[in-house]
Amino acid sequence: MTQPSDKALVPFVSVNHMMQLIHHIGIEAMMTGIADYIEQDFRRWELFDKTPRVANHSREGVIELMPTSDGEVYGFKYVNGHPKNTKDGLQTVTAFGLLADVATGYPVLLSEMTMLTALRTAATSALVAGVLAPKGSKTMAMIGNGAQSEFQTLAMKAIVGIETVHLYDVDPSATQKCAENLSESGLSVIACDSAEAAMEGAQIITTCTADKQYATILTDNMVGSGVHINAIGGDCPGKTELAPAILHRSDIFVEYPPQTRIEGEIQQLADDHPVTEFWQVLTGKAQGRTSEAQVTLFDSVGFAIEDFSALRYVLDKIEGSAFYHPLDLLADPDDPLDLFGMLMRAEP
Repeated sequence: MTQPSDKALVPFVSVNHMMQLIHHIGIEAMMTGIADYIEQDFRRWELFDKTPRVANHSREGVIELMPTSDGEVYGFKYVNGHPKNTKDGLQTVTAFGLLADVATGYPVLLSEMTMLTALRTAATSALVAGVLAPKGSKTMAMIGNGAQSEFQTLAMKAIVGIETVHLYDVDPSATQKCAENLSESGLSVIACDSAEAAMEGAQIITTCTADKQYATILTDNMVGSGVHINAIGGDCPGKTELAPAILHRSDIFVEYPPQTRIEGEIQQLADDHPVTEFWQVLTGKAQGRTSEAQVTLFDSVGFAIEDFSALRYVLDKIEGSAFYHPLDLLADPDDPLDLFGMLMRAEP
């Protein structure tokens, strides 16, 4: 783990630094790299402290803390989700995160995570789709064309190898925005006037809508056999996107069941409905896709280990670079027992 030369100075990656880093590495290359780090950490899943995120829900949205540790490094993310923010020109989701050395408790990285969360969410989706989607998948339906849509699409291109994306959103301007942003991506981008049209011929279906409500974005008759559904929009209690009948005929894969049963699509199901933890597929403890006709569903709500992986990646990549600012975050008296003396010596 990289640490600053002066442990009292914590590397801080601002939004501007993060954007510079992304352009320096390349967005597809960076999502591929983050996916590699996530896979590494999922393969050692059992080493991590795990807890459902600590959530403060309100009528307008949710504020959450997402902590975890592998015993050597501790990490957490602060994140909100406020769907109505866009009406006021604000982001639905904002976030920042921190890594710390377990041995000393000293932070070793503070970073923006609004941009980074979009990358790690897309990287996780594509990592899972690469394992569970039908082999040779070339077309994805992107249902919901908001802030996540371009990241999701480019990650699927870089990691899974899709060549065509069908776009649909209830707001045509969102679809136009997404299509314009992807116009030079090398993908065939097709704007559709209905979810049904977008799903036609797609092997992967990604749902990512923002409204905080029980919604049925996909009805049972819209989903044929042999597809992989990447459901990332249901991410808090009272917010879903899929008809229950789809869940009952799908093999469901999740990150951390105690969290997903509260926040994911499976909040619609009985607590004992069988699901498979994705890390078990990676390690060979469970099966993934077993037939061409199988419907696989990744009920993704985001988990702290993915943020931990993304922060690890950033910490490694900023070493020796100009993509961070040393932040004077920690008091560092010459005598650790004389904090008061440090204060007095700073008197103007």
